[in-house]
Amino acid sequence: MNGGEGGAPSGGPGELDRPGRPSRADAWDTRSGEWLLSAADGAAGAAAPPGSGLPEPTAGATDARDTAGGRGATPRRGAVDPVKTLLHRHRALCERAVDPLEIAAGLEAHGVTDRAVARFRHRDVFSLAEELYARVPRGEDHRPRPEPAPAPRVRADWALLALLPGTVGAAAVTGVRLTEGRPRLLVAAAGVLAVALAVHLALRRGPLAVPSRTPTRPTATGTRAWTCWLLGYALLGNGLLRAVLDGGPDGPPTGAAHGPWPVTAAPALALALATAPAAWSTHLFTTGAHRRLTRSRGLDEFTAAVQPLLLGTFALFLGALTALLALCGTALGEPAGYPEALTLGALLLAARLLAVHDAAREARRALAAAAVTEAAATALVLLGRLPGCAVLAAPVDALADAWGPGGVQALGCGAAALALLFTATRTLTRASAHAPTGDPE
Repeated sequence: MNGGEGGAPSGGPGELDRPGRPSRADAWDTRSGEWLLSAADGAAGAAAPPGSGLPEPTAGATDARDTAGGRGATPRRGAVDPVKTLLHRHRALCERAVDPLEIAAGLEAHGVTDRAVARFRHRDVFSLAEELYARVPRGEDHRPRPEPAPAPRVRADWALLALLPGTVGAAAVTGVRLTEGRPRLLVAAAGVLAVALAVHLALRRGPLAVPSRTPTRPTATGTRAWTCWLLGYALLGNGLLRAVLDGGPDGPPTGAAHGPWPVTAAPALALALATAPAAWSTHLFTTGAHRRLTRSRGLDEFTAAVQPLLLGTFALFLGALTALLALCGTALGEPAGYPEALTLGALLLAARLLAVHDAAREARRALAAAAVTEAAATALVLLGRLPGCAVLAAPVDALADAWGPGGVQALGCGAAALALLFTATRTLTRASAHAPTGDPE
């Protein structure tokens, strides 16, 4: 008698499966390229897309084929467990995971989506991660399922360190205003170094700290260099560009009060004070994303919940920075420079958030693009002084006439900030961006 697939007789009633054949149709079908599910599990899913991290057919898996002459079906290997195959493929991830949420984030990073897990007889990645976590051998003392990792809490050390840059910056500005001549230059230089050290200490602890495993050293060095350039330009760049537009570096500066070119201290001081709002905003985003990751039952659900949280984080920070700009501008009697300072603040916050969540390369590129834009504007004005090259300086002249010298900084930082915000809405709204990481650097 000729035997059919999955125990369905083709020759007569009551025929049993032959040795080596599965009792249910849940093996890989090499002709259709999909997992064959039993009737109790529902219809078969679509073929696994390349690079999705899903199991592929094994070399020995064959389907039963009835010959044209009516001979019996060819025996095939026993039933394949797709979840077990996935467990072998991602065993390292499953073994080091401290909870199922970390496995879910890792699977998403490997391209496994809610739609793709249907072939594993699960409704979403989170339930599949729970089964993978339960299947990993852990010994007697690890059998009870652990509670999800607690959300980050406020610590006194990073809360105080976040206030340090603003405090040191205010002291430095006060010292510069109370001194004259050479002592003023010494106080200014010491103040810049002190603020840089305070910012460095503030970024090593708390929600703004980058995990030690990321970024790589060249990326981190480049990020720091471009950030220093942008902050230095915020302090001296507008006065330098105005002096160049008025006749070059050797021409008479307009409104010089604290050196060869006017120094805009209000935006720089406001950005130093904004370290604390940046840390708190990032902390709220991290804790909120952690809570939503714990409650979500699907990747799309998590993304939809985190997107407004991310945008709210930026809105909260920019609101605090606006208030600080108004306060510093009033206290120092200087223009607050809202457009350029707000765009720079948004750029720095977006870059730090991406660096914290393992996307430092994108952050470095955006910072570099903004810095190159500022440097190119000054260079084009200088090149425009050469005979026959006036056309090179025309765009910068038009921009400065319309928006003032701060328009260059606002345009460069604003475009880079928008690009990073778009990247953040695609990167920071994924579960894999919030997987547990190494210790802070």
